[in-house]
Amino acid sequence: MTLRSRIVGAPAEAELLSRPAGRRWLAVFAVYREPRLFIIFVMGLASGLPLALTGATLAIWLTELGLSLTSIGLFAMLGVPYNLKFVWSPLIDRVQIPVLTRRLGRRRSWLLVVQLALVSAIVALGVTQPEKAPLWTALAALVVAFLSASQDVVIDAYRIETAREHEQGAAAAMTQYGYRLGMLASGAGALFLAALLPWSLVYAAMAGLLSIGVLTTILAPEPKASVVAAPNADLLGRLREAVVAPFVELLQRQGVAVALLVLAFIVLYSLGDAFAATMANPFYLKVGFSKVEIATVTKAFGLGATLTGVFLGGLAVGRYGVMKALLVCGICQALSNLMFAAQALVGHDVRVLVFTVAIESLTGGMASAAFVAYLSVLCNVAYTATQYALFTSFMAVGRTFLASTSGWVADHMAWVQFFIISTLLTLPGLAILGWMMHRFPADRHELS
Repeated sequence: MTLRSRIVGAPAEAELLSRPAGRRWLAVFAVYREPRLFIIFVMGLASGLPLALTGATLAIWLTELGLSLTSIGLFAMLGVPYNLKFVWSPLIDRVQIPVLTRRLGRRRSWLLVVQLALVSAIVALGVTQPEKAPLWTALAALVVAFLSASQDVVIDAYRIETAREHEQGAAAAMTQYGYRLGMLASGAGALFLAALLPWSLVYAAMAGLLSIGVLTTILAPEPKASVVAAPNADLLGRLREAVVAPFVELLQRQGVAVALLVLAFIVLYSLGDAFAATMANPFYLKVGFSKVEIATVTKAFGLGATLTGVFLGGLAVGRYGVMKALLVCGICQALSNLMFAAQALVGHDVRVLVFTVAIESLTGGMASAAFVAYLSVLCNVAYTATQYALFTSFMAVGRTFLASTSGWVADHMAWVQFFIISTLLTLPGLAILGWMMHRFPADRHELS
């Protein structure tokens, strides 16, 4: 499939869009009855579960033990494997595991090995003693983060290769549902357990919960698209096929210029949202909201709004196609930043905060589902793991590095101006999207 067809939507999606409106909506909802989407949901849960165990939950454990804020801050570097997973993803794409690959297939064999190692690593992290040997805790957490990022590589590849073209929006939504519930389990769920049990048992319980993902991996079918390449007798040829070929294929599909523009779009699409989100909690505190108010509205209520948005985003992709859904959801996400500006004008008002969080979380979930679906259809099934890892790493550039300047900007202007600027930062990504829709209109059905 050419880059053009992957930018504007696949043939199956075009066929769906050609149906009468009533039948089209029935087909969109019918997708969620597919058993493979439940498998994708459970794998999403397994993907989201380890994240807080090396992040927010670990930070609370370290704080309880009295470690300095400087030391705790350094643990944030544990997120690096998630940004660099494209480096080792070619191995996951091309290397076969003796015996297991022949029995389980390329994706499930890797996933089973990684998940079993991850279960062991989470248990090992829980029995470390951060107050006595923080270096060992950091090392164990780094191993968990590395294995978690590797699990993400395989799960993303499995989802893309399992879901049909017109199901990518629903698959993205189910992944997001599972991922966020997994984060909730290892975040709020782990904290609840920590009030009753020692941390070692808390981490053991989280490892036990991950066993659901292991069981799913064993029982799930191998994707039909997941074919194992014939081995190359030449070592240099193997390395070229594993490491170089996925990136060359991406650049050559329809020219370097268009491919680089797509990568720029991936970086910029959610930059404005990330810019505002980075400063959201400091903003709430500066305006005068208490920690209880922030937790109640943004965590509990915000999660429900986000999950609703994810579902709506998946429906939008199925009903209107990837590109049109990206545009509509992207515009809604951009305009939601103006609600923060309105909150800054109103000040401390919980009712307005509920509305602000509802709009921001809803539109953020919509855009997230559409964006995951877009990244999924960009991948060539021969290099799914490597290319999707590359795309998500580029996405992290906007959310991690470019958005890190938001604090400096907020220090030098009023909150209203800051959130207006965050809204303007969405325009470059939307402009590139508009150009792609005009340049590759897919027989105009996406622009109708």
